[in-house]
Formats: sequence, C-alpha cells, structure tokens
Amino acid sequence: MHHWNKAVDEGQSVRAVFIDFAKAFDHFDHDVLLETFMLMCSFLQHRRQRVKIGSVMSDWLQVDAGMPQGSYLGPLTFIILIDKLQTFCMTHKFVDDTTLSGTVAKFATSSMQECCNELVEQTDEVRMIVNGRKTKEMIIGSILKDPPPDMLLNDTVVDSVSTFKLLGVDVSNDLKWAEHVRAVTSKASSRLHFLKQLKRTGCAVGDLNVLLYICCAPILEYACRVWRTELTAAPPDALQSVQKRTMRIAYSDDNRGDYKTCTTISGVDTGVDTLKDRREMLTERFFK
Repeated sequence: MHHWNKAVDEGQSVRAVFIDFAKAFDHFDHDVLLETFMLMCSFLQHRRQRVKIGSVMSDWLQVDAGMPQGSYLGPLTFIILIDKLQTFCMTHKFVDDTTLSGTVAKFATSSMQECCNELVEQTDEVRMIVNGRKTKEMIIGSILKDPPPDMLLNDTVVDSVSTFKLLGVDVSNDLKWAEHVRAVTSKASSRLHFLKQLKRTGCAVGDLNVLLYICCAPILEYACRVWRTELTAAPPDALQSVQKRTMRIAYSDDNRGDYKTCTTISGVDTGVDTLKDRREMLTERFFK
C-alpha cells in the first residue's frame, strides 16, 4: 500500500496483477525442493496415503508430489519454492499469494505483460501452474492516456477488477476503504445473531464481552494498521455502529435501551474501549 500510494501521489498509475497458482500445494514438486534443501528428504520421501470409506480401506498409494497441508513445515517449504520466482517488477509474496505491481508514468507504456511472461517461465521451471482464469489485475490511479491491452497468461485473458481481496483486505483501485469497511461490517453484523441468542439464554455480560472480542473484534480490527489513517467520517461510523449494537445487546434489558456511546450503555460504564481507541492502540503497538 505504501508503494502504491506513493506512486499515485507522484502522478503515476500502478498496474497490479494478483497471481493465482492452480492447486498450489498439490503441485508442489518434491524434487525441485530437495535440490535446494536436502534436509527435507526425510519429511517428504516415502510418504503414502490411502482412503477409508466406512470400514473399507483402499490400497496404499505412494505420494510423489504435494505438501501435507496443516503441517508446520508446509508454508515454510512453499516459501522456499516460490523464492525462486524473481521478476524485474515489484513482487510481493506471502506463502501462495503473489502480487506483481509496476508503476506507469503518464503517457508511458506498461511492461507488466513482459513481467508476467517472465513469471510464467519461472513457474514452469519449478513445475507450478499459473491459473489465468483466477488471476486478476487492477489499475490503480487514473492518469493513463489509454487503457493498457488485455493481460494474457497462458493464452487466457486476465480479468480486470476494481476491487480485490488481498490477504483478507478489500483493496480498491481508488485506494479508498469504503468497500473494505462495508465487507467487514456486514461480516461482523452477521455474528450479532449469536450474541442475541446467548443473551436470551441468560449468558452473563462478562461472557458476552469475551465473545465480542472473540467473534467481532478480530473482523473489525484486522489489518487496521494499513487502513485506519485513511478512513473518512462515514466508514468509522459504520464500524462503530456494530460495536454499539453489540454493547446494546449485552447491557440493555430489552436489547433496545438508550445509550450514549459504546462505552456507556443505559448509564452503565462498560469498560470497553471504542474501536477508534483500539485501532490507535494496535497501530502504536505495531509501530513500536
């Protein structure tokens, strides 16, 4: 986000491509990794698997590819594999999420197609497959004289989108956060139903507060270090309304009681910080 905002502030545009690897962990080639990291031999070699349906077992099958998902070594070894992917454009990689981006000056021509071609060649070398249908591209900024030609990956036209969920954050091509706030507000609001049901069963207020931090706070605060400083007045109000509704459920006898803020419900001091205060605290902690 820093690089993209900086480019737009300097009067440039950004062409970003969000790469999708087809069945990334299933296509993990053992030989490619073992050439780099021989200590993985004992972990990967001589693995077998079989299928059980009811009381019936299939024969054992030797597994020569794929990474055991859910294992501690799974993400680490995948990082070792994609570390070989080095293109001439800016590349950000997080496990199997790879994002390519390049700045484009006014009236200049994007070189992103060449960068993607280079990536495809490198993925062929490590026996990975880029899924052109699920890969997306996004143009950030609006100073390009003409829209760039369609991006092609393995002869497949890459869809151009205005918003993309990158590592759980909805990034928009105008670098504003209204869509992300809408998404997290909707997701958090859907969980209030469970709090209402628990309140009706007589769940204690203290337990409801714990559930608030377990069920709703992680959604409303996720990656706030990235987007909190860019919020305008309306999006924070939308986020705060979710917390107010939650506090109202917890502290009001009729679930509709009067309240002033999310920290004071029907005259009761809840001891709960506002979301704005928590975002400030989390960002300061991250900075330090």
